[in-house]
Amino acid sequence: MSLRTLPDIQIAPPRADVSFDLAPRALASWDSSVMAADIGDDVISILDPIGEDYYGNGVTSKRISAALRAIGAKPVTVQINSPGGNFFEGLAIYNMLRAHPYEVTVQVLGIAASAAAIIAMSGDQIEIAKAGLMMIHNTQWIAVGDRHAMQEAHDTMAIFDEACVDLFADRSAEKATDIAAMMDATTFMSGKKAVELGFADQFLDADKVPTAVRAASETSPVYKIEAALARGGVPRAERRRLLKDLTDTPGAVDDADTPGAVDTTTGLSLALARLKLMRA
Repeated sequence: MSLRTLPDIQIAPPRADVSFDLAPRALASWDSSVMAADIGDDVISILDPIGEDYYGNGVTSKRISAALRAIGAKPVTVQINSPGGNFFEGLAIYNMLRAHPYEVTVQVLGIAASAAAIIAMSGDQIEIAKAGLMMIHNTQWIAVGDRHAMQEAHDTMAIFDEACVDLFADRSAEKATDIAAMMDATTFMSGKKAVELGFADQFLDADKVPTAVRAASETSPVYKIEAALARGGVPRAERRRLLKDLTDTPGAVDDADTPGAVDTTTGLSLALARLKLMRA
């Protein structure tokens, strides 16, 4: 087990068909290009939304499990820059890291929001950049089913929120009532505030502050477009349809210098045109 005594949180998904949407403010605060300058063979990077998304991207428990097996019996460093995502995937990842038999150091390079904040709590040592962010809130799901499935989803959400309150309170030493109020309010904390409240132990060393960015081919503009649409109040279902229009346009998200690529504005114009029709 990890050096700290951390709770094992096991909550089964409800019968309802459940999906997870990224919080618009967290998505808008996430700079997808941020990563650490140096990555060793004992480092796990969590630099995308939690859970597999519509496009097959994202950080999954399966990927983290494989990374832990590859690292083996030694300390591990987990670098986080994620706007959150699927809470059950985040919980599974938290439990995997909690069960690692050697020290786990978590480094918040950019933002650890929602499910990513849960993962961050698995660290024996939690470091955060001074310019970093952490966000906690009540679980937010999109559930489909009859009234019995909805009631089960409601009850499961309440259990999950209680578990998160206990976890954050235990890790930060803040009162459970104060944590619950912070989650109710959807609270963003600066690096300084996170350390002050005990959600992180210390700031990242100066030489660990992010200084490199991912290659352009690894930084999808889709997330930036979705963040803009979310800030504009476009519902999740509409955002998915618009982004599908954009990404299904041949070459729409290719680099302009790629031979045969279509100008990005072509796909974007189609998506925006559809948005105007839908909101007319």
